[in-house]
Amino acid sequence: MFKKILIANRGEIACRVIKTARNMGISTVAVYSEADAAALHVRMADEAVPIGGSASSESYLRADRIVQACRDTGAEAVHPGYGFLSENAEFCETLAAEGIAFIGPGVKAITSMGDKITSKLLAQEAGVNTIPGYTDIISDSEHAVQIANEIGYPVMLKASAGGGGKGMRVVFNDEECRDGFERAANEARASFADDRIFAEKFIEDPRHIEIQILADQHGNAIYLGERECSIQRRHQKVIEEAPSPFLDEVTRKAMGEQAVTLAAAVDYCSAGTVEFIVDANKNFYFLEMNTRLQVEHPVTEFVTGQDLVEHMIRIANNETLSLAQKDVTLTGWAMETRVYAEDPFRNFLPSIGRLVKYTAPVETDTVRVDTGIEEGSEVSMFYDPMIAKLITYGEDREQAIDAMADALDAYYIRGVNHNISFLNALIMHPRFREGRLTTNFIAEEYPDGFHAEDVPQSNPVIPVVMAAMVHLCKQARAVENNPEADQFKAVWNWVVIANKEHYPVSVQFVDNGIEVTCLDQSYLIETDWQLGQALIRAEVNGVAVTLQLEPSKAGFRTYYRGAETSLLVLSPRAAALLPHMIEKQPPDLSNFLISPMPGLLVRLAVSVGDEIKAGEELAVIEAMKMENSLRAEEDGIVAQVMVSQGDSLMVDQPILEFEDRQ
Repeated sequence: MFKKILIANRGEIACRVIKTARNMGISTVAVYSEADAAALHVRMADEAVPIGGSASSESYLRADRIVQACRDTGAEAVHPGYGFLSENAEFCETLAAEGIAFIGPGVKAITSMGDKITSKLLAQEAGVNTIPGYTDIISDSEHAVQIANEIGYPVMLKASAGGGGKGMRVVFNDEECRDGFERAANEARASFADDRIFAEKFIEDPRHIEIQILADQHGNAIYLGERECSIQRRHQKVIEEAPSPFLDEVTRKAMGEQAVTLAAAVDYCSAGTVEFIVDANKNFYFLEMNTRLQVEHPVTEFVTGQDLVEHMIRIANNETLSLAQKDVTLTGWAMETRVYAEDPFRNFLPSIGRLVKYTAPVETDTVRVDTGIEEGSEVSMFYDPMIAKLITYGEDREQAIDAMADALDAYYIRGVNHNISFLNALIMHPRFREGRLTTNFIAEEYPDGFHAEDVPQSNPVIPVVMAAMVHLCKQARAVENNPEADQFKAVWNWVVIANKEHYPVSVQFVDNGIEVTCLDQSYLIETDWQLGQALIRAEVNGVAVTLQLEPSKAGFRTYYRGAETSLLVLSPRAAALLPHMIEKQPPDLSNFLISPMPGLLVRLAVSVGDEIKAGEELAVIEAMKMENSLRAEEDGIVAQVMVSQGDSLMVDQPILEFEDRQ
């Protein structure tokens, strides 16, 4: 077995690989960029080597520096994780020339499956179901329109070297096709240094279901069930689960066998994933093969009991697979949500900065947190905004969902915006719980974007009674040295104002906790919570509740089941007078174009004095490798340009000012 391996990656996947290597008794080497000098994966590894600047192109994509790090440390093998150089055939060849093992498949598989056009042709030759489309390279936007009309709208434009949703656009008409081609090509060029685009028919109402495979260097190959990855936003996965609530044994077996057949056709050896699009009638079509470990691999590990990273390492060490197809069993249900530093209430714009407070859910046999950060870590503009992958397990799908809801409630993050409210809304959605999923789920259920009112309140009274409990504890502490403190044994009548709704409550200490009466219902709260703690873990009428609490200017703010609630506890008289208080009005920014995210201003399309029309592009901001076009909401004239092309912008930074509208 290898004595030392180098992980050519960063963040949560680097930490994930280090954990398995440590369990196997293998020493690890981390590599890091300037931005990651203090990162968690650097401190977890046995050794760490700096490899360059903060930008990926100056560090994690520098194969020469990673190879030199192997030489300097004596690493015998490299695990690439996912992204960066994980599917780079030239990197694989360079390692082989140095006598360093690549913990992944061979060059033939990477080359064949890394190009979506080549992989589709190979899949067809191997007898794998494929989607109709145009597999040659599209030369320009007009050629794209011609091809799209031949295939028939809707059409998916895809980067040949793409992945992770970058370089992909669904287009429904000629105008969208022209613009989509340019955007897809630009993103592909920036992300993969390869702007080749092809097209295929877009399957409407599809599910995205993928098959996990393992294959060794001795001709043995198996599949380990499927993962349902249909909950996506902009072609990027948000929630994954195993198994799929849609497949039956017959379809699972057919998909698995086709995945293994494709792997054999390219001499595959390692862990890999064959992705399929599945329609409403369980017809399935090859989408692509990822010749690496997938982000969502933990759900497969939960339901199969297998460590996929360990299998990858052993296969790279030329060992034979330790299990056959008949040994693979699927037990229970697992679910993964991707916790990102982004603001779901502002069209999911990325958020960067320092995590000033960070407490992850406690890991158990049914809760797993894969992360590469901790309190004080920086979410950088240079990399993917993922904070963590949260994985839960249950005997069935309902248990896995309930465990996920509880775990999300316990995930405490401050300093950057995050998508936990959105994740909680998704898993609590009736359609999701019923398993009626397609890749269009988010677009269909939130056509106008995600808003605070879209978060379902499983029980809106819970934050109210908890606020009453907290207020009683605060009042009691304030007079605890007062000889008349016995007054707090009495019943107190207050009004809790929750998001401007008034809830009269009665509150009192009782022998085994605090009793709150609200809306003619009594709630017994039993907890060991102490004032000052951000997380309240309690039993309310015997049911476990986890709620996040923090003080605000006038009261409290709570987070429960993804919903944020502003709360104020007042006497009945004060509550009656509150509507007469004057509210401070926010400044009028309607005449300004505001940067909705931190990022690089890659294009400024207008100048002072320009007359602009509604829908016209004003600026393009690049953030975390994605281009975001800012367009005019209405006609106007540019009065002032406040930034320059190439500037790094902060969130809410003014870009343009328009003349006053008469």
